[in-house]
Amino acid sequence: MRIPTVARALALAGVLASIPVYAQGPHQHYDTRYGHDRYYPERGYSIGQVPHGGVPLAWHGEHYWYHGGVWYHPYGPSWVVVAPPIGIYVPILPPLYTTIMVGGLPYYYANDTYYTWSDSERQYQVVPPPPGADNASAAPPGSMPPPPPGDVGAPAGGAPAGGAPPGDNLFIYPRNGQTADQQSSDRYECHRWAVDQSGFDPTQGGGGVSPDQAGAKRSDYRRAIEACLDGRGYTVR
Repeated sequence: MRIPTVARALALAGVLASIPVYAQGPHQHYDTRYGHDRYYPERGYSIGQVPHGGVPLAWHGEHYWYHGGVWYHPYGPSWVVVAPPIGIYVPILPPLYTTIMVGGLPYYYANDTYYTWSDSERQYQVVPPPPGADNASAAPPGSMPPPPPGDVGAPAGGAPAGGAPPGDNLFIYPRNGQTADQQSSDRYECHRWAVDQSGFDPTQGGGGVSPDQAGAKRSDYRRAIEACLDGRGYTVR
Protein backbone atom coordinates (compact mmCIF):
# COMPACT_ATOMS: atom_id res chain seq x y z
CA MET A 1 0.00 0.00 0.00
CA ARG A 2 1.40 3.36 -0.99
CA ILE A 3 0.50 6.26 1.27
CA PRO A 4 -0.31 9.06 -1.18
CA THR A 5 0.78 12.08 0.85
CA VAL A 6 3.18 12.88 3.63
CA ALA A 7 0.36 14.47 5.59
CA ARG A 8 -1.68 11.28 5.56
CA ALA A 9 1.27 9.20 6.69
CA LEU A 10 1.96 11.54 9.55
CA ALA A 11 -1.70 11.47 10.50
CA LEU A 12 -1.52 7.69 10.74
CA ALA A 13 1.38 7.98 13.12
CA GLY A 14 0.19 10.95 15.14
CA VAL A 15 2.95 13.41 15.83
CA LEU A 16 6.50 12.12 15.40
CA ALA A 17 7.86 14.23 18.21
CA SER A 18 10.07 11.51 19.66
CA ILE A 19 13.32 11.36 17.69
CA PRO A 20 15.38 8.40 18.96
CA VAL A 21 19.13 8.11 19.14
CA TYR A 22 20.12 4.52 19.95
CA ALA A 23 23.03 4.02 22.34
CA GLN A 24 25.39 1.12 22.85
CA GLY A 25 23.78 -1.75 24.71
CA PRO A 26 22.59 -5.35 24.41
CA HIS A 27 21.27 -6.44 21.01
CA GLN A 28 22.77 -3.41 19.28
CA HIS A 29 25.00 -3.21 16.23
CA TYR A 30 27.26 -0.30 15.28
CA ASP A 31 26.80 0.98 11.72
CA THR A 32 30.14 2.45 10.58
CA ARG A 33 29.51 2.61 6.84
CA TYR A 34 30.25 6.04 5.32
CA GLY A 35 31.21 7.23 8.79
CA HIS A 36 27.57 6.93 9.85
CA ASP A 37 28.70 5.67 13.28
CA ARG A 38 25.33 5.00 14.91
CA TYR A 39 23.97 2.16 17.04
CA TYR A 40 20.79 0.32 15.97
CA PRO A 41 18.93 -2.73 17.31
CA GLU A 42 20.12 -5.95 15.72
CA ARG A 43 17.91 -7.49 13.08
CA GLY A 44 16.19 -10.55 14.44
CA TYR A 45 15.83 -8.99 17.89
CA SER A 46 12.30 -9.40 19.25
CA ILE A 47 10.34 -6.97 21.44
CA GLY A 48 6.88 -7.17 22.96
CA GLN A 49 5.70 -3.71 21.95
CA VAL A 50 6.83 -1.32 19.21
CA PRO A 51 8.32 2.06 20.24
CA HIS A 52 5.90 4.94 20.60
CA GLY A 53 5.88 7.57 17.86
CA GLY A 54 6.54 5.36 14.83
CA VAL A 55 4.76 5.07 11.48
CA PRO A 56 2.58 2.06 10.60
CA LEU A 57 3.13 1.02 6.98
CA ALA A 58 1.86 -1.76 4.76
CA TRP A 59 3.48 -3.26 1.68
CA HIS A 60 2.11 -6.12 -0.43
CA GLY A 61 -0.14 -7.26 2.40
CA GLU A 62 2.56 -7.19 5.07
CA HIS A 63 2.53 -4.77 8.00
CA TYR A 64 5.55 -2.88 9.34
CA TRP A 65 6.37 -0.33 12.01
CA TYR A 66 8.96 2.29 11.09
CA HIS A 67 10.69 4.18 13.88
CA GLY A 68 13.95 6.11 13.83
CA GLY A 69 15.38 4.17 10.89
CA VAL A 70 14.51 0.80 12.46
CA TRP A 71 11.93 -1.49 10.88
CA TYR A 72 9.71 -3.91 12.82
CA HIS A 73 7.49 -6.74 11.56
CA PRO A 74 4.85 -8.56 13.65
CA TYR A 75 5.65 -12.12 14.60
CA GLY A 76 2.98 -13.73 16.76
CA PRO A 77 2.52 -11.55 19.85
CA SER A 78 5.91 -9.87 19.31
CA TRP A 79 7.62 -7.51 16.88
CA VAL A 80 10.93 -8.45 15.25
CA VAL A 81 13.56 -6.05 13.91
CA VAL A 82 13.84 -6.71 10.18
CA ALA A 83 15.31 -5.33 6.97
CA PRO A 84 12.75 -3.16 5.16
CA PRO A 85 11.27 -4.47 1.93
CA ILE A 86 12.78 -2.95 -1.20
CA GLY A 87 10.33 -0.56 -2.82
CA ILE A 88 8.37 0.51 0.26
CA TYR A 89 7.71 4.25 0.68
CA VAL A 90 8.19 6.25 3.88
CA PRO A 91 7.15 9.84 4.67
CA ILE A 92 10.30 10.81 6.52
CA LEU A 93 13.98 9.93 6.58
CA PRO A 94 15.62 8.45 9.68
CA PRO A 95 17.10 11.00 12.07
CA LEU A 96 20.83 11.53 11.61
CA TYR A 97 20.89 9.89 8.17
CA THR A 98 24.03 10.15 6.03
CA THR A 99 23.92 11.52 2.49
CA ILE A 100 26.09 9.89 -0.18
CA MET A 101 26.45 10.75 -3.85
CA VAL A 102 26.47 7.90 -6.39
CA GLY A 103 26.44 8.63 -10.11
CA GLY A 104 25.65 12.25 -9.40
CA LEU A 105 22.50 11.38 -7.45
CA PRO A 106 21.91 11.68 -3.68
CA TYR A 107 21.13 8.63 -1.61
CA TYR A 108 20.20 8.80 2.07
CA TYR A 109 21.69 6.06 4.23
CA ALA A 110 21.03 4.72 7.73
CA ASN A 111 21.05 1.30 9.38
CA ASP A 112 22.18 -0.66 6.30
CA THR A 113 19.33 0.86 4.28
CA TYR A 114 19.34 3.23 1.29
CA TYR A 115 16.58 5.72 0.51
CA THR A 116 15.90 7.95 -2.49
CA TRP A 117 13.29 10.65 -3.09
CA SER A 118 10.35 9.72 -5.32
CA ASP A 119 8.89 12.71 -7.18
CA SER A 120 5.81 10.72 -8.21
CA GLU A 121 4.94 9.61 -4.67
CA ARG A 122 6.32 12.67 -2.86
CA GLN A 123 7.91 10.29 -0.37
CA TYR A 124 11.17 8.45 0.16
CA GLN A 125 11.62 4.93 -1.19
CA VAL A 126 13.77 2.08 0.10
CA VAL A 127 16.07 0.96 -2.72
CA PRO A 128 18.84 -1.62 -3.18
CA PRO A 129 22.43 -0.46 -2.68
CA PRO A 130 23.21 1.49 -5.86
CA PRO A 131 26.04 0.28 -8.12
CA GLY A 132 29.21 1.90 -6.87
CA ALA A 133 27.93 2.30 -3.31
CA ASP A 134 30.95 0.43 -1.92
CA ASN A 135 33.22 3.18 -3.22
CA ALA A 136 31.02 6.10 -2.17
CA SER A 137 31.66 8.39 0.77
CA ALA A 138 29.55 10.76 2.82
CA ALA A 139 28.87 14.10 1.19
CA PRO A 140 30.55 16.96 3.08
CA PRO A 141 28.12 19.22 4.98
CA GLY A 142 26.76 22.02 2.81
CA SER A 143 28.16 20.49 -0.39
CA MET A 144 24.79 19.77 -1.99
CA PRO A 145 21.16 20.92 -1.85
CA PRO A 146 19.00 19.59 1.00
CA PRO A 147 16.67 16.65 0.39
CA PRO A 148 13.17 17.46 -0.80
CA PRO A 149 10.65 18.99 1.65
CA GLY A 150 9.19 16.45 4.02
CA ASP A 151 12.41 15.43 5.74
CA VAL A 152 12.72 16.46 9.38
CA GLY A 153 15.77 14.51 10.46
CA ALA A 154 19.14 16.05 11.21
CA PRO A 155 21.57 14.79 8.55
CA ALA A 156 24.99 13.42 9.37
CA GLY A 157 27.14 14.40 6.41
CA GLY A 158 24.44 16.23 4.48
CA ALA A 159 22.70 19.56 4.20
CA PRO A 160 20.55 21.25 6.84
CA ALA A 161 17.46 19.30 7.81
CA GLY A 162 14.32 19.85 5.78
CA GLY A 163 10.92 21.06 6.87
CA ALA A 164 11.23 24.49 5.24
CA PRO A 165 9.79 25.33 1.82
CA PRO A 166 12.05 24.47 -1.11
CA GLY A 167 14.46 27.27 -1.90
CA ASP A 168 13.85 28.82 1.53
CA ASN A 169 16.11 26.75 3.76
CA LEU A 170 16.64 27.55 7.41
CA PHE A 171 20.11 27.61 8.91
CA ILE A 172 19.90 27.06 12.64
CA TYR A 173 22.52 27.61 15.31
CA PRO A 174 21.90 26.11 18.77
CA ARG A 175 22.68 28.93 21.20
CA ASN A 176 22.40 26.70 24.25
CA GLY A 177 24.50 23.76 23.07
CA GLN A 178 21.49 21.57 22.27
CA THR A 179 22.39 18.04 21.18
CA ALA A 180 21.69 16.82 17.65
CA ASP A 181 18.85 14.74 19.07
CA GLN A 182 17.29 17.78 20.73
CA GLN A 183 17.75 19.89 17.61
CA SER A 184 15.90 17.30 15.51
CA SER A 185 13.04 17.10 17.99
CA ASP A 186 12.76 20.88 18.38
CA ARG A 187 12.81 21.47 14.66
CA TYR A 188 10.08 18.95 13.99
CA GLU A 189 7.85 20.22 16.77
CA CYS A 190 8.31 23.81 15.58
CA HIS A 191 7.50 22.74 12.03
CA ARG A 192 4.23 21.17 13.18
CA TRP A 193 3.38 24.26 15.27
CA ALA A 194 4.13 26.58 12.33
CA VAL A 195 1.86 24.50 10.08
CA ASP A 196 -0.96 24.76 12.63
CA GLN A 197 -0.47 28.51 13.00
CA SER A 198 -0.11 29.39 9.32
CA GLY A 199 -2.17 26.77 7.51
CA PHE A 200 0.81 26.29 5.17
CA ASP A 201 2.49 22.87 5.04
CA PRO A 202 5.70 22.73 2.94
CA THR A 203 5.50 18.92 2.89
CA GLN A 204 2.45 19.20 0.61
CA GLY A 205 2.33 20.35 -2.98
CA GLY A 206 1.80 24.10 -3.06
CA GLY A 207 1.82 24.13 0.72
CA GLY A 208 -1.70 22.70 0.77
CA VAL A 209 -3.22 26.11 -0.01
CA SER A 210 -4.61 27.81 -3.11
CA PRO A 211 -2.05 29.46 -5.41
CA ASP A 212 -3.30 32.95 -4.58
CA GLN A 213 -2.61 32.31 -0.87
CA ALA A 214 0.70 30.52 -1.23
CA GLY A 215 2.99 33.55 -1.01
CA ALA A 216 1.44 35.05 2.10
CA LYS A 217 0.96 31.72 3.83
CA ARG A 218 4.53 30.69 3.09
CA SER A 219 5.76 33.89 4.74
CA ASP A 220 3.51 33.21 7.73
CA TYR A 221 4.96 29.71 8.04
CA ARG A 222 8.50 31.08 7.92
CA ARG A 223 7.82 33.66 10.61
CA ALA A 224 6.10 31.08 12.81
CA ILE A 225 8.87 28.48 12.66
CA GLU A 226 11.54 31.15 13.23
CA ALA A 227 9.66 32.45 16.30
CA CYS A 228 9.26 28.94 17.69
CA LEU A 229 12.93 28.06 17.21
CA ASP A 230 14.07 31.38 18.66
CA GLY A 231 11.94 30.70 21.72
CA ARG A 232 13.69 27.34 22.13
CA GLY A 233 17.15 28.86 22.05
CA TYR A 234 18.18 28.86 18.38
CA THR A 235 19.49 31.57 16.07
CA VAL A 236 17.81 31.26 12.68
CA ARG A 237 18.99 32.68 9.36
